Amino acid sequence: MIARSSRSLRQRILVVGGAVAVAAVSLGFGGAALAHSPSPLFGSSTWDQDQIVGYQWWPGSVPPGWMAAAIDLGAEDVGQSRNSRAATFTRVSSAASRVAYGAANPCPSYGIACMDRTGVPDRFAGMWLRPHGWPFDWGTLRWCQALPSPANGCFDAENVALDEFGHIEIIGHHVNYTDERDYLDSVVQATSRARPQAGWNAHAFGRCDVARLQLEYELPSPSGLISTCLSLATTLSIVPSATLVAAGDTVRITGNFKVAVASAARSLSGDPLSGRAINLQRRALGSTIWATMAVLAATPTPGSYAYSFAPASTSDYRLSFTATSAEGLLGSVSSVVRIAVTACTAAAPVGMGPQVACE
Repeated sequence: MIARSSRSLRQRILVVGGAVAVAAVSLGFGGAALAHSPSPLFGSSTWDQDQIVGYQWWPGSVPPGWMAAAIDLGAEDVGQSRNSRAATFTRVSSAASRVAYGAANPCPSYGIACMDRTGVPDRFAGMWLRPHGWPFDWGTLRWCQALPSPANGCFDAENVALDEFGHIEIIGHHVNYTDERDYLDSVVQATSRARPQAGWNAHAFGRCDVARLQLEYELPSPSGLISTCLSLATTLSIVPSATLVAAGDTVRITGNFKVAVASAARSLSGDPLSGRAINLQRRALGSTIWATMAVLAATPTPGSYAYSFAPASTSDYRLSFTATSAEGLLGSVSSVVRIAVTACTAAAPVGMGPQVACE
């Protein structure tokens, strides 16, 4: 990560994990670059779902107490804000993954921190943070945690550590609008913000960081919310227990709700979705108007919902999910089924299955 100085930054080369990326950043106003989409991928190798990755200090490059605490808090922030089954990080007494503080590091000359995720899913090669007081062409690096109290121009070490752990997960640099009004959509940025710029002390992944983690590692559970940085299509099916019943008989409607199968959904493709409001709608014969008559209840099966009722007359039925601003799912409706109701019954011939007949 590079520090963001007061000068306009146009193009800088950022070296992270041995790969070279060009970060184009404009502080002026004008046309919009790609934004409000998931933060890009950084690499292709993922950790195992919910993998716990241990790290230890690099021998000879142990951070002072204030920096050690900030790095450990950055690791905790990953677990608290990932909203996915991405890896978590914790410091242990012995580990192949190393974190270092000090002048000896492979970061580019303008970088205040960098990392190398080589070795995933067994380990990451390293994370390095420059020391407090390091001279750059734009000024002297000051970590906020090293000061008696945070001062304007200092950089929050916990925020920077979270950014680097994001890279280690698989998150690349988010691409903002040119006026950067969407800066808080991501912690994983090409440039770090100094106090008091917006986002200087963000200690949780932004919604577009979370979107990338969900795409690669899936939701923490079927009832987890899809990041609003996504816009995923959904599928909803309807299965009635019968389509021909006698008056007064009960029909059980089962609905199955999933992320639509699509390459853009990556690991989420076809995943069941629980905990949503699935509405049962009815349309009278000859009508074009659908009326919601009930909300289905969740069943123990992920993504499955059900409702039982006694139809009073022959009608058409469908299920409906309405998108909300709370998450990045598109609305959907099921196919239409007609449930016919008759007033008389007779026993069905053996082997013919459930029927309704009149004589």
